[in-house]
Amino acid sequence: MSKHRTRKRAGAESPHRCGFVSILGRPNAGKSTLVNALVGQKIAIVTDKPQTTRTSIQGVWTSDAAQIVFLDTPGIHAAASPINRRMMQAVAGALDGRDLLLFVADATREPRPEDQLALEWVKRSQTPAFAVLNKVDLLSDKGLLLPLTETYKGWHEFEEFFPVSAQTGEGLEQLRAAMIQRLPLGPACFPADYLTDQPERFLVAETIREKVLLVTRQEVPHSVAVTIEEWTETPRLFKIAATIHVERNGQKPIVIGAAGARLKEIGTQARGDCEKLLGKKMFLQLFVKVSEKWREREEFLNQLDWRTASPPPAPPVLGETMDSRITPPALAETMDAPTVPPAPAESTGSTEGGNEHNGE
Repeated sequence: MSKHRTRKRAGAESPHRCGFVSILGRPNAGKSTLVNALVGQKIAIVTDKPQTTRTSIQGVWTSDAAQIVFLDTPGIHAAASPINRRMMQAVAGALDGRDLLLFVADATREPRPEDQLALEWVKRSQTPAFAVLNKVDLLSDKGLLLPLTETYKGWHEFEEFFPVSAQTGEGLEQLRAAMIQRLPLGPACFPADYLTDQPERFLVAETIREKVLLVTRQEVPHSVAVTIEEWTETPRLFKIAATIHVERNGQKPIVIGAAGARLKEIGTQARGDCEKLLGKKMFLQLFVKVSEKWREREEFLNQLDWRTASPPPAPPVLGETMDSRITPPALAETMDAPTVPPAPAESTGSTEGGNEHNGE
C-alpha cells in the first residue's frame, strides 16, 4: 500500500492544488540549486562541495492556482558518523507523507552503483517519483541523455523524466507544470508570502558557512560549522557575532588567511547576502575557534539545527550590554593565544554597518 499522504479531493468549485514534494539524490546532484530555482528565491546555500546541505530545508512556491511545498534534503551517502546519521535521518523524514518525490541525478555523470543504492530510498517510500536529470546545460551532446534515461528506467519505474538545468532554468517550467498536475486539489497550506520554515538566525549561520566554503576553496567543508553567539536588532541595523568552528588547529589559518584577509572576505560576502535577507544594515563580527570532534558530539550537533537547539538567550536587561552578558567562545577561550588584529570596520553606506573579524 502506498505510504504517500492522501488528501480529500476538493469539488469542481475549488480547482486550487497544493501538495508536498521532497527532493533527494546523491551529493552534488544540484538539489539545492534546484529548490532555489523552483521556489524563486535562495533558501538553501549552494557550493560545489559534497554534503553542503546538512538538514532538511523547506521552501514554498505559491501561485494563484497552486502551492508546492518543497523539502530539500542532504545527499544520500553512507552514514558512518553521528552527523552523517543525522543527515540520513533527515532524508528518511522527508519521505514520509509526501505527494511526490523528485530524484535528482547529475546528467553529466555516468550512473554508478551508488546512484542505484540511493534509489532504494525511493523504492521503499512507494511514493510516485519524477527523475530529474540536472545540469543539461553542461552537456555538449544531448544525445547522451537517452542512455542515461534508459539506465534509470531499468532501475526504477519513474512517473516521468525531465532533463533540466537548475542553473539556467531550462526545463523547469515543464517540470513545475507536471508537478502541479500530480498534486491533490485543495487550499494552500501556507500564506502566499511564506517562503521557508528556517528562522533568520539559522539562515545567517548557513550563509556564513557557505561563504567559508566558497572563499577557502580548501579541505575544510566537512569540518566547518557556524554558531550565532550574539544577535541584537535595533531600528536601523542588526548586530551579529558568529563563531566559525573548525576541527583542527591547521584549519584556522586556512579560514583566517594572511593578516585576516580571508576572514574579512568571508565576512564581507556574508554580510552582503544577509543584508538582502534581513532587509537592514548589519554589523557582523566573526570569530574562529577549534572545536575538536564537533561532528561526533550530539550536544553540539543539536545546536546547529533550530529544531533541536536550545532557545537563544534573552535580550539584555536595561543597563546591561551585550558584550558583558555573552563573550563569543573564540574570544573567551583563546585569550592567551596569539591573535590577528581585527580588520578595520568596513563601510556599508551606513555609519552603523561594517565587519569586524577576529582570528584568535
